[in-house]
Amino acid sequence: MKKTRKVRKVRPTSSIVKNALFNILGDIEGVTFLDLFAGTGQIGLEAERRGAKVIYVEKNPRQALEIRKKAKGKVIRADALRILDKLGEEPEVIFADPPYGFEGYKLLIDKALRVLKPGGVFVLEHDKRRSFGADEERTYGDTVLSFWRKEG
Repeated sequence: MKKTRKVRKVRPTSSIVKNALFNILGDIEGVTFLDLFAGTGQIGLEAERRGAKVIYVEKNPRQALEIRKKAKGKVIRADALRILDKLGEEPEVIFADPPYGFEGYKLLIDKALRVLKPGGVFVLEHDKRRSFGADEERTYGDTVLSFWRKEG
């Protein structure tokens, strides 16, 4: 009998949310941009188009390979929570879009804020039924972008 693996459903960020994100972030040319739970890589690829140095983190080997084919930045195939413990850089922008059933939001937020460069911003995309006490939240249909800014 053939064994099948559970495949995580990829849920790309809508174009409305993506455009809003980059309008809010403004000029990101030259910044280090960490794309956690990168999925298709579309957020990081847009950040690259806008001049950011992108580090993609994607656990799924097939998705990571697809990102490598398109991206200029570094692609790390790893668990997002684990990589935050080992990251040797302080990104100015961290974007995370975990699966909506993700259970480690508090740990993700704590770790991301710890490695974020002072003056940087952490952005979490999540379902509107959740709230995390961010500095700012923007809602687009069923999706929320939560923003935390690290004091510089």
